[in-house]
Amino acid sequence: MTKYFTEESSVETVNARMGEDINPRLREVMACLIKHLHAFAKEIHLTQDEWDLGIDFLTKTGQICSDERQEFILLSDTLGFSMLVDAINNRRPPGATENTVFGPFHVAGAPERKMGDTICLDGKGDSCLFEGRVIDLHGNPIEGARVDVWSDNAEGFYDVQQPGIQPKWNNRGIFVTGADGKYSFVGIKPVCYPIPDDGPVGKMLGQLGRHPYRPAHVHYLVTAPGFQKLVTHTFVGDDDYIESDTVFGVKATLVAPFERTVEGPQMWRSPFDFVLTPV
Repeated sequence: MTKYFTEESSVETVNARMGEDINPRLREVMACLIKHLHAFAKEIHLTQDEWDLGIDFLTKTGQICSDERQEFILLSDTLGFSMLVDAINNRRPPGATENTVFGPFHVAGAPERKMGDTICLDGKGDSCLFEGRVIDLHGNPIEGARVDVWSDNAEGFYDVQQPGIQPKWNNRGIFVTGADGKYSFVGIKPVCYPIPDDGPVGKMLGQLGRHPYRPAHVHYLVTAPGFQKLVTHTFVGDDDYIESDTVFGVKATLVAPFERTVEGPQMWRSPFDFVLTPV
């Protein structure tokens, strides 16, 4: 094999430059990355102008990142890569609740609330009772499961996006199941909202003829001793964007019922059981 770079030997030449005493997994990952990156350029006959545009796009993506905004995660999400990595790392047996993307708006340390408490603190939106069970694969209730929930408000914003406008911990809370495995809380029927689209990723979506919207959903992080961590959403099935989520997070099993109620203060009810997988 030649020591010098040619179009034909590009992959072998670059990978041969790696040292002998390096992390084996790093070697495997980088060798595969080089192989597919070079194959992409060769297959598409990438022009210099196109690669310059790509470098400029990545540069601007990095420049807009801050402590509050991670544009590279947004890029990964909108390319479906986040969901692919999530799927590879969270394969579950039939009957278990499926994972989906974590999203950027979780905040650690949300208050632990009593079952049935209201998490909507700004008084906006259609009230909804969320209830169900946390169970194992055999239908047995799981005691001591922590159900960490968060959602947008009726205007499509999370509290961390509107500090000083929304109350702190608006539409957030943690609920711990008892012996019956049941959980219940009052929130709002969520609404769809756009991801931040004023940066490079938003421009990319526009040029691809894609919208920036996520369908209405509620986030959950469910944990219990002896079981795998579950990061998931429940979705409103009749949402306009249910089949075109810009981050590809929807799974058929996560579309939850949202039923209009005829009695009581809640306008809606959404029952959903979380089925955890043992570690």
